[in-house]
Amino acid sequence: MRPNCTINYDDFEKVDIRVGTVIRAEEFPEARIPAFKLWLDFGPEFGELKTSAQVTKNYSPSSLVGKQLAAVINFSPKQVGPFMSDCLVLGFPDRSGEVTLITTDQKVPNGGKLF
Repeated sequence: MRPNCTINYDDFEKVDIRVGTVIRAEEFPEARIPAFKLWLDFGPEFGELKTSAQVTKNYSPSSLVGKQLAAVINFSPKQVGPFMSDCLVLGFPDRSGEVTLITTDQKVPNGGKLF
């Protein structure tokens, strides 16, 4: 069964999904819903971007550092409590509905575009 809303390839091209390596991860105690603050390196073209992520059920800050993640990098910055989020890391729900992050199965250059 196809989704009830389809897009064309030009629409897909507007979403800039890149890979970045988590270089820092911290608890985010001010968040209304438990979350971490993440800083990702997207390579020389895009640099370091930060985000908050509600991934506390499946991850710890130390388990995230060094992990390469897929993220949308062309959203407008969003204020999340006292923290400004520059990108959106992507994931799928596990069997209990908690986020499992999209990562690579091999190391790839930071900033690589999803295609």
